[in-house]
Amino acid sequence: MIVEERMVSYICSLEQENSEILETIEKEALDANVPIIRKEMQSFLKVLLGIKRPASVLEVGAAVGFSAILMSEHVPADTKITTIENYEKRIPIARNNFKRAGKEEQITLIEGDAMEILKTLDGPFDFIFMDAAKGQYPAYLPEILRILQDGGVLVSDNVLQDGDIIESRFAVERRDRTIHSRMREYLYTLKHHPQLESSVIPLGDGVAVSVKKGKEYGETS
Repeated sequence: MIVEERMVSYICSLEQENSEILETIEKEALDANVPIIRKEMQSFLKVLLGIKRPASVLEVGAAVGFSAILMSEHVPADTKITTIENYEKRIPIARNNFKRAGKEEQITLIEGDAMEILKTLDGPFDFIFMDAAKGQYPAYLPEILRILQDGGVLVSDNVLQDGDIIESRFAVERRDRTIHSRMREYLYTLKHHPQLESSVIPLGDGVAVSVKKGKEYGETS
């Protein structure tokens, strides 16, 4: 827990319910132990989308489609959403959920390994939501930057590992050390990359929000 549990509970108690289909999918996902974005992250994502009002959205990591549907409800009606998923058992569930939500025309699901798929995308996307294999975030970033337009927003979820990110690598479980070191590398890169302006926020399991800079943002190189 990154933020004191009572504070998180209080903040979540203020939330309004999502649409009926999202509430249903969330319950089904939680009952099946499928991770979806936390309540406080849902709210934050809605606000970011309302500010940016993107025309083209890319999600890396669809799972059962919950967050793609949530995003579709908080962007302009003509916004196109592309989402990537590699886990075979979740792909038909996501497709069915898009159909149940009436979003199969707005949301396109691409099946396969995210690294390989990212190389084939032309973009540009003006909003990218990263919620896939955490150890792969550094490998994805060059392709993400290639297809993210200037002024576009990159949202990276689950970057603080329930607070373990501040620990020495020797203080975390041996099986988690690779992800731990890669996520530290990723966060350092986000904060020092010449094309990005990034903020790391202790919300949910940690979220990084980055804006791709261009000439109009003061970039001279």
